[in-house]
Amino acid sequence: MPPKTSKPAGGKGRSGDDSKEEPLTAVIVADTFETRFAPFTLERPRCLLSLANTPLIDYTLEYLASAGVQVVYLYPGAHVEQVESYLDSSRWKSPNSPFDSLTILRCMASSVGDVMRDLDQKHLIAGDFLVVTGDVISNFPIEPALRQHKSRREKDKNAIMTMILREAEPGTHDHGGGIVPTFVLDPTKQRCLHYEESFPGTQFTAHIDPDILKSPEIDVRQDLIDCRLDICTPDVLSLWSDNFDNQAPRKDFLFGVLKDYELNGKTIHTYIVQDHYASRAADFWFYNAISEDFKRGMVTSLAVENNVFGDTHYDRTQRGHVVDRSVITARPTKLGAESIVGPRSSIGAGCDIKSTVVGQRCHIGKGTVLDGAYVWDDATIGNNVKILRAIVGNEAFIGDDCIIGEGALISYGVKIAPGTTVPAGARICKTQAGSDSGHKNDALVGGDAGEGHAYADDDEDDYFGSRVSRLIYEKPEFADSISTLDSDLSEDEISSKGGSRSQSFATSVSDEDTSDRFQHDTVAILVQRMQEGKQADDMLSELMGLRFSGGADETQVRKAVAVALMKYIHAQIESGIAPAEATRRALTAYNTLIRRKGATQATEAQVAFLLDAQRDLTRRKEGGKTLLFVIKDLYDLEIFGEEAFSEWWADGRSSHDPDMAAVKQQSAPFIEWLENAESESESEEEDEEEDE
Repeated sequence: MPPKTSKPAGGKGRSGDDSKEEPLTAVIVADTFETRFAPFTLERPRCLLSLANTPLIDYTLEYLASAGVQVVYLYPGAHVEQVESYLDSSRWKSPNSPFDSLTILRCMASSVGDVMRDLDQKHLIAGDFLVVTGDVISNFPIEPALRQHKSRREKDKNAIMTMILREAEPGTHDHGGGIVPTFVLDPTKQRCLHYEESFPGTQFTAHIDPDILKSPEIDVRQDLIDCRLDICTPDVLSLWSDNFDNQAPRKDFLFGVLKDYELNGKTIHTYIVQDHYASRAADFWFYNAISEDFKRGMVTSLAVENNVFGDTHYDRTQRGHVVDRSVITARPTKLGAESIVGPRSSIGAGCDIKSTVVGQRCHIGKGTVLDGAYVWDDATIGNNVKILRAIVGNEAFIGDDCIIGEGALISYGVKIAPGTTVPAGARICKTQAGSDSGHKNDALVGGDAGEGHAYADDDEDDYFGSRVSRLIYEKPEFADSISTLDSDLSEDEISSKGGSRSQSFATSVSDEDTSDRFQHDTVAILVQRMQEGKQADDMLSELMGLRFSGGADETQVRKAVAVALMKYIHAQIESGIAPAEATRRALTAYNTLIRRKGATQATEAQVAFLLDAQRDLTRRKEGGKTLLFVIKDLYDLEIFGEEAFSEWWADGRSSHDPDMAAVKQQSAPFIEWLENAESESESEEEDEEEDE
């Protein structure tokens, strides 16, 4: 983090004194005046919602500090007292703050437009400044974008704003379920010519000024994530004040400025991030996608185990989960990869926790199953509870033997009575005030022992709310990583759980036919490339091209890689190479096809790969012997963890028919050796603990 004495280049003053350098200033619009995080935002501000056990505002402030920002103005919006209380006791306003000043501004506002007009009236901004929402998570260096903006500004005073956009995989917005932003750009000038919004699955149509089409080069981009981070000149504030109809930053302000170019002559430009992390928790889908990246440690500079925020002592284990040293875990407990457990939490015996974030000071009872869940600070989960891909808010209580369905949202302080089943997609909050000062939906959750109400959306009559407000990630295909550190997106067992990426694309071909064609073509191409001696890194880009052109999901890609490797190994064996040597050569050369960056490395995915390989080898000569060498090399080369082999062996699918049972039988000695080795290792650890 830069020292307070550093003075990055700021904007020029309004007075026209070009020699005067202003401190780099940022304005945080912490409230976006949307209901996408209801019902949680009924009681607490959006910027204090927890992501990977840290409030969203901390990520934004950490980024601004790393970017060299010296002066911060923050508009809290709703629940201003809570925001002020949090920041007043934080390091951001302490003597050790990286900022020269952090000022909280209040105003009566119902939109971002109201905030920007209030900022203009306060005359606080003299030069170029940043405008950012309070939910940004990023590590990209802003200096290149600032330099580009200032250089352009020196040549053309009408270049008033630079938007930071992040390049994502095609179709990302389709899977998110929200609006699809369309940017029409002139890539030669990094200029935005037109902007429109549409909904997933609808055909793009735009009412573009014919003069725009005269540009020598035009890009129509629907693969850009709007980081909602803008480098602005004071002219931006003046334009907001000139048009009181402007409420939203993009569909109103951006669209209007671009449409009126012939009248105002103002231009808006873009800076596209490609090699760093930049996103925002704009809704529940992005919240889950960013959380997935944190679970995998893909945001390296902000990784949970770096202990950047607060007094924490997280460690990432070799098995892939991140646990604070103060956590108490009873044995036996199964803590899967891609899980995070916060300080001073406790987990009872017999729990099964997969891809879950548990907050600070939480208590998880015995025999409870958490799968893809988010349990926020100070929550209590009873015994034998099952929570699937849902969020449980701070201080909530879930009684024994409850089932919380996929996509459910349990808000702050809600009590769910023992034995209650909360249906998928339900949103439960404490008493919700109506417009008549009365209360809506007075039915308690689970009878007299529960304290909570079904949340009602003001715009709808049903309890489950609008599409953009719901927890979109309840569908497995919406659990993709949005990391741009590589070109791969990660999904977990999509096809086996109902749904695939191909469902997002209009097609007259059935999903089954598409899947079969993708498998046939991809396996053939991969085997051919291996026989040609191509490097694995060169094959990765071709594999991803095949994936997206075929509308395939991660399950289909994993199966294609498994089958291709088995087919290639078998061909090598038939050519006279010993099975042990053939498998070692193939897995040494092409293991990165299995461990693609961004693809899930969870135990469940590794077990699925082993099942795919086993299934293919049932129809190959001496398939059992080949399988033995395959699993041995996957272990020796540390491609898969020990847990994957044990779970594969115990999985009923590995022996559900005679062929599958027969081909795996020759691997029994290896599994027996592995289990004995684990037992000896655990005994040694227990002996060491007793000695200590």
